[in-house]
Amino acid sequence: MAVKITDICIACGACIDECPVEAIVDDDDNPTGEDIYYVYADKCVECVGHHDEPACASACPTEGCIVWDAPFEGQPSREEIGEDMRKGDTPCVE
Repeated sequence: MAVKITDICIACGACIDECPVEAIVDDDDNPTGEDIYYVYADKCVECVGHHDEPACASACPTEGCIVWDAPFEGQPSREEIGEDMRKGDTPCVE
């Protein structure tokens, strides 16, 4: 799964600064051309192996701005990533 930033985002940048895998870009770099921050679902690991919960959601001052999207094809769920981490395997995230 990956986090998703909704249109109620106030563009404070807190999520960008906290993302350990640089999966979040601002509106200038949004590949959809929309004027909102964007999360690359194929990069987002929901901070598994980095933090206890997604750091972007913890840092965000806007309630309901960061939500969980449907699983990206080929992207393991948070539970699967956590299971791999407990086994000592690190999932490949490019």
